Amino acid sequence: MIVTDHKDNLVTVTVYGEFALADYREFEELVNYKVQFQGPVNLLFDLRQMADFTLDMAWEEIKFSRAHSHDFGKIVVLTDSQWVTWSAWLSQIFVDADLRVFADEQEARDWLESGPA
Repeated sequence: MIVTDHKDNLVTVTVYGEFALADYREFEELVNYKVQFQGPVNLLFDLRQMADFTLDMAWEEIKFSRAHSHDFGKIVVLTDSQWVTWSAWLSQIFVDADLRVFADEQEARDWLESGPA
């Protein structure tokens, strides 16, 4: 399950439990709308409560990232997991954005607000 929020050029996604394809498609719709009407967006993925993800969601994430490689400014991944950190860095191959991984939410939000990527 995910909870999304958006304000100005920031899209926030919090994942609880399993991150499934239907959840990712909800995120895609929101980002497509924001990009179409406002241009590049910043993303904050809070994955601290994520238990697992489905393989079809992971594949969709790769396809979406490649198709939208220039639509993101800054990307934050909040996590305590080394595996998620590693996969986040791997995902950076597909996007032209400044991606950082944080364990502390306030540090992440401060970095997002610190100016352009």
